[in-house]
Amino acid sequence: MSVTAPQGFEAAGVAAGLKSTGRPDVAVVVNRGPQKTAAAVFTSNRAKANPIMWSEQAVKDGRAEAVVLNSGGANCFTGSFGFQTTHQTAERAADLLGVGAVDVLVCSTGLIGTGDETFRARVLAGTERAVADLSADGGADAAAAIMTTDTVPKQAVRSRDGWTIGGMAKGAGMLAPGLATMLVVLTTDAELTPAEADRHLRYATHRSFDRLDSDGAMSTNDQVTLLASGASGIAPDPDAFAHELTELCLDLAAQLMRDAEGASHDIRIEVLHAQTEDEAVEVARSVARNSLFKTAIFGNDPNWGRVLAAIGTTDATFDPYDVDVTINGVRVCTKGGPDRPRDEVDLRPRDTHVLIDLFSGDETATIMTNDLTHAYVHENSAYSS
Repeated sequence: MSVTAPQGFEAAGVAAGLKSTGRPDVAVVVNRGPQKTAAAVFTSNRAKANPIMWSEQAVKDGRAEAVVLNSGGANCFTGSFGFQTTHQTAERAADLLGVGAVDVLVCSTGLIGTGDETFRARVLAGTERAVADLSADGGADAAAAIMTTDTVPKQAVRSRDGWTIGGMAKGAGMLAPGLATMLVVLTTDAELTPAEADRHLRYATHRSFDRLDSDGAMSTNDQVTLLASGASGIAPDPDAFAHELTELCLDLAAQLMRDAEGASHDIRIEVLHAQTEDEAVEVARSVARNSLFKTAIFGNDPNWGRVLAAIGTTDATFDPYDVDVTINGVRVCTKGGPDRPRDEVDLRPRDTHVLIDLFSGDETATIMTNDLTHAYVHENSAYSS
């Protein structure tokens, strides 16, 4: 049931004609309370879509009644018309729900730079239909409605100590960090203050979605929203809640990685013994964004020299001639030189693990990424056609 697994939530997903396929493309998630706590993190891309600019302001008071999401159009770089469309979407949902427009967050995903009166009319009509279809069983429909190039919906649920967290996500490309990645809605029936919700959300996203780096391309529309209804009547242990929320976000992030556009390998790049966690992230990300490394993995080539070349571009503290690299359990490089033969590495499985030991400190971090394939290039070269 994803976002409707916790008590106090209803959702719906409907087809409004934004997609040529006729598939669902407008979703609404509503918090029925009694609490209406909300927190959100957004893309750090300076080029922001109209829904991002609206939601950034709407969530500042730590409160939200609902989230309206559409796929089939990013509503980005669409000028004042686009912002008016976002505003009208919030107003339409608010009127139907009997709440204030400033308590409705809006998210959009799809092609940038497109939007006309037909788009607006369909979004508004879809919002009306979705509100009319709201139910406690509507989580799966909502998760399907936010898909674009996704091949499957992404959902997750975790329960503990009498409270539950649910979540849905979309994303198959442009998965790069910036406080958040892609569109995600998280719900919980735990009792949280706005400050607690914000703190827990930032902790979880920093260790999950921010560690997902599919293609190094940061979206203009990224948003992760957390809604808390308090319907369980339980104020959770802070550490327990942070742990479960992070684990749920890691689950969703892994689902997004597995569905990355055209990917044939899911790659975990783990860095050990860095001086700081940030340096471990920097080193792992340098490999995750290296096209030569990613194409080598696609070709089942354990070319560890590309790993060393990539990490040598960072400012992290380590000796590049005192580094070990292990690929799928085979240490192919030690102390900056060759170790086991490359042909011992089996890269046929989809799951790929690259372990980099810097021998510089005590910190570790893992970045999730995927390979660079012909299919990825084809899909993105024809995205707007």
